Amino acid sequence: MLVTFVELKKLYMKKTVVLGATDNPTRYAYKAVHRLKQHGHEVVPVGIKKAEVGGIPIVTDKAEGIADVDTVTLYVGPQNQPSWYDYIIGLKPKRIIFNPGTENQELERLAEEANIQTLHHCTLVMLATDSY
Repeated sequence: MLVTFVELKKLYMKKTVVLGATDNPTRYAYKAVHRLKQHGHEVVPVGIKKAEVGGIPIVTDKAEGIADVDTVTLYVGPQNQPSWYDYIIGLKPKRIIFNPGTENQELERLAEEANIQTLHHCTLVMLATDSY
């Protein structure tokens, strides 16, 4: 059975929602969008401010349906996450990455109840070490 390049790429490239996306180049969420793109992943930046990052408009509408999400990588502090719980779980990602400073036992429990893998890691380090 022959596999096309497009099919092979889909196996390795992970559609990633960057929650907490910003157009501020000093923020890690900004860096994550750019690095994910550099590694060939499809990136959906989601945030609260209309802007662009990496040439991609930041999604600010929680009602906007995003399908086939592999990963949600969090750049929103735990104090601001509760209003995002339903949105995150509703995306039905395969995994959620809790970047440093975003750890949240309540969201982790909700994710695990929905059979979503949770990781306490750094997206930027994972990309740099080819463990993403």
